[in-house]
Amino acid sequence: MGLIRSRSAVAPLRRSLRSEARLPSVEALVAAERPAEPVLCLRPAVIAEAARDFVGGFPGTVLYAVKCNPEPAVLRALWEGGVRHFDCASAAEVALVRSLFPEAAIHFMHPVKSRPAIREAWEHQGVRDFVLDDASELAKILAETGAGAADGLGLVVRIAPPPGGGALYDLSGKFGAGLEEAVALLRAARPHAARLGISFHVGSQCMDPLAYRRAIALAGQAIRMAGVAVEVVDVGGGFPVAYPEIEPLPLGAYFAEIEAAFEALGLPQAELWAEPGRALAAAGGSVVVQVQMRRGGMLYVNDGVYGSLSDAGAPGFRFPARLLRPEGGASPVRRGFSLFGPTCDSADIMRGPFELPEDVREGDWIEIGQLGAYGACLRTGFNGFDRARLAEVADRAMLGDVAEELPQAA
Repeated sequence: MGLIRSRSAVAPLRRSLRSEARLPSVEALVAAERPAEPVLCLRPAVIAEAARDFVGGFPGTVLYAVKCNPEPAVLRALWEGGVRHFDCASAAEVALVRSLFPEAAIHFMHPVKSRPAIREAWEHQGVRDFVLDDASELAKILAETGAGAADGLGLVVRIAPPPGGGALYDLSGKFGAGLEEAVALLRAARPHAARLGISFHVGSQCMDPLAYRRAIALAGQAIRMAGVAVEVVDVGGGFPVAYPEIEPLPLGAYFAEIEAAFEALGLPQAELWAEPGRALAAAGGSVVVQVQMRRGGMLYVNDGVYGSLSDAGAPGFRFPARLLRPEGGASPVRRGFSLFGPTCDSADIMRGPFELPEDVREGDWIEIGQLGAYGACLRTGFNGFDRARLAEVADRAMLGDVAEELPQAA
């Protein structure tokens, strides 16, 4: 088939997404290849569709959070879906995006950056927007860019959101200035900024659209207290996707709350930004693992928390799963299983439960879905289990407890 390649040697894919009809299904791929290593299955058409829907529905500018999945094939699919702005967190991410898309708008949105990274981004990569949440970071940005308002410098102050945002991952502990500090930073940054902004992050997989309304109101309070003009209000990421037994409200409900709260600020000169990651990439990826041993309700598989299944470990995300047995004949009775990864570490456990036919056995393959976000990008080389292969497939997304499949490719 020629479509599976070593993960360590994956080159940017230059094939048009319009050739999707020539891609295999996951089932056909497994039947032909019978892979002994994990296979990362990429659905470019699903990612492009998610991007089109988000860009078309969000009432502002969409910045893809590259950290969520920096795979070049993913970035190309997002570009095909209309994404032209990228939220980068490192010099490496900035360089990657610039190498793929010379005309992209890149925003350096990590609140704490090294001096060389700032210089590289400003001088060589055309980055003009930098986020900060501390006076020392503002001083660092000004010193390393040697720039100001006349040079097109954009400065975005990150404020800590109100507590109780309803997110499965609370991201408020590391970054974000308090209200009074944010006010001081807005005042200090204003004379140097051609474009001044305020941003926040309500947390990952946010289940409450009202969290954005409350955070926007807090940002508005900071702007009023600072008494300065602001050109950008950035609502960050946190937009959720479906997992087994987790069905968030449609993204339109989030967009409506954000748009209403933004309009209530009364800032006609300001534009609205968002930094989605999970909502764009999650449904576009899965991993196929093989069962190496069964012990009761525990399945020992060849990928785990040190590989593509980090979120299934301690955070306890549940993912949709289905059995792949090319010869067929699986039991119609389903039960919940937990998984052990391949390393010698007992912490390499994913409790799930993963709903599968009750007769799962050694040699079977399992596809685990919704892993286009924070899956392969968190992979490590621990215990030497760093090998995985990448394949583009034609299947639809695996959502909730059900895998919606395209017909097998011819």
